[in-house]
This record gives sequence, C-alpha cells and structure tokens, in this order.
Amino acid sequence: MSFELPQLPYSHDALEPHIDKRTMEIHHGKHHAGYTNNLNNAIKGTGLESFSIEEILSSLDMSNKAVRNNGGGFFNHRLFWNILSPSGGGSPDDNLLSAINSSFGSFENFKTAFSKAAATRFGSGWAWLCVHPGGKLEVCSTANQDNPLMEGIGCGGYPILGLDVWEHAYYLNYQNRRPDYIAGFFNVINWSAVSKSFSKKS
Repeated sequence: MSFELPQLPYSHDALEPHIDKRTMEIHHGKHHAGYTNNLNNAIKGTGLESFSIEEILSSLDMSNKAVRNNGGGFFNHRLFWNILSPSGGGSPDDNLLSAINSSFGSFENFKTAFSKAAATRFGSGWAWLCVHPGGKLEVCSTANQDNPLMEGIGCGGYPILGLDVWEHAYYLNYQNRRPDYIAGFFNVINWSAVSKSFSKKS
C-alpha cells in the first residue's frame, strides 16, 4: 500500500490571516509531500507496506529513522490539516468540553496548558492533546516529527489535536513570534473534527 498526500479540505488562502497562503502552499505541497514520498520509499519492499500509518507508528522500531521521521511527518500533517477550518474558533461539543473541564478544570486552563506546551517546545516539534481510554485528556509536546502513537513518546493515548511548531509552519508570517502563531491557531481549530475524534477514541 502506498500512502498518498491528502488533499486539503479548503483552499490555501482559507485560513488567512492566521495562517497565510504561501506558508500553506509550501507546507502542504513541499513538506508534507516530501514526508509522504520518503515514507513510501522507506517501507517499499518491507512488511510495513500492508500496515496502516497508525499500525506502523505504534509498532515502530525507533532506530529506523527513515520510517520514524517520515511516518511521523505523514501522520502528523494529515491530522493537522483535518483539525483546521476557515470557520474555526468555535467550541468543542458537550462531550469533549466535559472531558476538558474534568481533565484541566476549565477550557481556559486547557488552552493555557496547550499553549505552554507549544511555546516551550525547544526547536522543532509538536504540541498535542491526547485522549486515553476512558476519556481522560492530556497535553504534551514531542520533538521533530515524533508523536504519542510511538512507544514511550509524549503522553501516550491517541492525538486528537496537534499544532506544528516547526519554523516552516509559521516563519513567513510570524518570524520568531511563535506565541502569536499559537494564539492564531485557536482561531482556526475545527472543533467538530476534534470532537468526533474524541468520541471515536475515548
């Protein structure tokens, strides 16, 4: 099975001014396309060709850097595009909001914790909101293209919200102002998609 670069469910300029058109063109068409092609090359002729990306990452030989980096890059970006929306900035559904309140005390506490995880990730990486079996939520961050599906990485559970804090995700528009990028991200979150993932994985 070859993995394919997913099409964006919106136009490149749909997330402006929070995420600009040129960044989206490069981020999706160059970076994500590169991870996709390199992942296919890394698994070609191996037993991993018949696995889903979740199966690949959850049973990963962490010393296999080609699959680790490119498989993570493929999965992380696929999730990222799907939790963004031009009409974002709304609210989680009642079930997810209840879980957020239970796990963090309030939505504002969650937002603070997630923003801190994204802002304090040194160098390149991701911030995550993950759900554990039973519905408990946890925030964490991971380096590079690692994610919590990988054994011993991050907070475990299943990632339902992720923010890319590699410089290629924001530097054209925000330069070194990562906190401004993080604040803008909350204006384009597709909470409907995140809520559906929560219901499916909790």
